[in-house]
Amino acid sequence: MPRRMLTPHKSVFSYSRPPKWLNGPITMNSARCGYRVFSANSSAVCMELAKKITERLGVELGKAVVYQETNGETRVEIKESVRGQDIFIIQTIPRDVNTAIMELLIMAYALKTSCAKNIIGVIPYFPYSKQSKMRKRGSIVCKLLASMLSNAGLTHIITMDLHQKEIQGFFNFPVDNLRASPFLLQYIQEEIQDYRNAVIVAKSPDAAKRAQSYAERLRLGLAVIHGEAQCAELDMADGRHSPPTVKNTTVHPGLGIPSKRQPPFPGIELPMMIAKEKPPISVVGDVGGRIAIIVDDIIDEVESFVAAAEILKERGAYKILVMATHGILSADAPHLIEDSSIDEVVVTNTVPHEVQKLQCSKIKTVDISLILSEAIRRIHNGESMSYLFRNITMDD
Repeated sequence: MPRRMLTPHKSVFSYSRPPKWLNGPITMNSARCGYRVFSANSSAVCMELAKKITERLGVELGKAVVYQETNGETRVEIKESVRGQDIFIIQTIPRDVNTAIMELLIMAYALKTSCAKNIIGVIPYFPYSKQSKMRKRGSIVCKLLASMLSNAGLTHIITMDLHQKEIQGFFNFPVDNLRASPFLLQYIQEEIQDYRNAVIVAKSPDAAKRAQSYAERLRLGLAVIHGEAQCAELDMADGRHSPPTVKNTTVHPGLGIPSKRQPPFPGIELPMMIAKEKPPISVVGDVGGRIAIIVDDIIDEVESFVAAAEILKERGAYKILVMATHGILSADAPHLIEDSSIDEVVVTNTVPHEVQKLQCSKIKTVDISLILSEAIRRIHNGESMSYLFRNITMDD
């Protein structure tokens, strides 16, 4: 049957045709039974992506009720039989992250106890993905969440642009980490006039690989911002490797007990750690008279993006765009963007941000429901997923 398309909002970039990398026929057979698609959140904003996916698949959204009781507890009721079927749970993450996680866990467990065959979580933005490394005496929360999802009954996860690709190793079941880069690249080619005069910008050296991948695909130049404006995760202190606070710490011979009288080893002093000092901000690459396109995976707190836009404007860029997969845009991000030198912010609909769009006219949305629906169809039919990763590099 022909694929049905939603009529896009003027600020939502959708496709009347698939991207070139996904140019094969997509046959969504709604008459084929054996799977159901549920939304783990009953709010209208969060169900928008789920409705787009089910319309592309030609199926109805599964009947379930998800609500919060007066005492704050989450309750989930499945209103139809799921015995022996493949179940896909779509969960977008709103501002209340912890509530969304509980909704997903409780629904997965309810489906597990209802004898569903396979339970696949479709989580376009995986929460707590920034907490995937040990920081001081903290914890790797992303690993904890992976264990919780497994214990709740999930057998597979479909996600998009994990903050760290190594997160896939936290799970003991398959994880398909899809990429939004083909959709964002097509937006650049079709929606940005004179994009050949653009330059791809990494706002810090850590984002240089992603920016290089975009630049090579579009045959454009590359620029990297280096200096005080960068906010790198690698610069965060790890308490397990902190240098000693006392310079002349000594150890009593044979006992290993610190002593103030003798050095730890005869004639040897421990070297002092030299504190990092970021150089003055600089831009490596030519952006004068060009369109500067800053690319990243997540745009949440926008102070670093605003600072990068200011330095690019000083270096002669006449138009500045920010492109990211996940537009969380928390706190005062919409107002900061509206008052900044940024001309346009392009994000996908992995995270609901309709409220932010009402506060800032510069935010544009790219619809990625096409690739999610195709991933669901292929997993249910047992088809290879490699087609969705054609021409995709590890740096995307």
